[in-house]
Amino acid sequence: MHLNRLVFTVTNNLGYDQRMIRICTSLSQAGYAVTLVGTRFRNSGMLPEQVFKQKRLFIPFRKGFAFYAWYNIRLFFSLLLTRADLLCCIDLDTMLPVYFAAKLRGKKMVYDAHEYFSQQKEVITRPRIYAIWHWIEKRYLPRFRHGYTVGQSIADVFEQLYGVKYAVIRNVTLLTPLIKTDKKERIILYQGAVNEARGFEQLIPAMKQIDAVLVVYGDGNFFEQAKALVTAHGLASKVLLKGAVLPAGLSVHTAGAYLGINLVEYKGLNQYYSLANKFFDYMHAGIPQVTMNFPEYKRLNDVHQVAILIDSITEEAIIEAVNRLLDDENTYRKLSANCLTGRAILNWQEEEKKLLAFYQQLFAQH
Repeated sequence: MHLNRLVFTVTNNLGYDQRMIRICTSLSQAGYAVTLVGTRFRNSGMLPEQVFKQKRLFIPFRKGFAFYAWYNIRLFFSLLLTRADLLCCIDLDTMLPVYFAAKLRGKKMVYDAHEYFSQQKEVITRPRIYAIWHWIEKRYLPRFRHGYTVGQSIADVFEQLYGVKYAVIRNVTLLTPLIKTDKKERIILYQGAVNEARGFEQLIPAMKQIDAVLVVYGDGNFFEQAKALVTAHGLASKVLLKGAVLPAGLSVHTAGAYLGINLVEYKGLNQYYSLANKFFDYMHAGIPQVTMNFPEYKRLNDVHQVAILIDSITEEAIIEAVNRLLDDENTYRKLSANCLTGRAILNWQEEEKKLLAFYQQLFAQH
């Protein structure tokens, strides 16, 4: 019996990509032969074993034009030689090799938009870089007639601009037994990419007025600047930068936290329309959070009431919201109880039904 072979392409190191691990696991367990292709650098460690196949292409460059050019060329030739019935690019940075390989081989192709890539702060603030990514998006995204994204806001924009009607498959967390902890220490948790536009310039100094410890699990393009901010404000004992942790180990740290932080600056439509994994990870751990009054978070919080929303990232707004959760026990208990109710509704076991229906319908078409 022939299993439909799906190949997914990303530009990361695979091990920390919770969305792709969930997607590839669900599709593998549903009977597809799944391969996830990513990058490997000189010091890349071993990958945790998964139920799907993992393939990493060695890249001698870590960032910039050389990285993207090298990886796209390597990926294109790899896709020409990989047995596949369908190729799926994750975000714009693997779109070109997927498009041309799929066209040359007569294979189905899908676009999975983890974010509104061309509207990232790192892109829109650099005119040349923006011109390249926007050209790729404008020219090639409409050619991907089948796709899905992480939130309704991005799906609506794609339909309005490019005439494609994409499904919405959110980054919700796998429902697992709740990890019980005593929470003796009131830890404020930030997990995820330590990147620009995540509010660290305001969050770190705000900790001077907050009677708790901030623990950061993650790495990214703002990690060194975050370390410098901690030192400059004399907060080495109150702000702990732990670096990246594999998803399997992160859940224990999340459960042990008292509340979560999910800040996103409005520096572009990507940030404004975002819906981060951590929103659901915090909820599944039963911990309230401080996050943004942006469309996708507001859409969910209006129903489930698991967070305090702030309109903009200022030290004052962060201090007020965090201290409210630390000091107002009634509010904290209410939001925490709502998290436990919400996790039974917003979980990957429910969300994956849409994913499986998408691929089942796609392969039913001839």
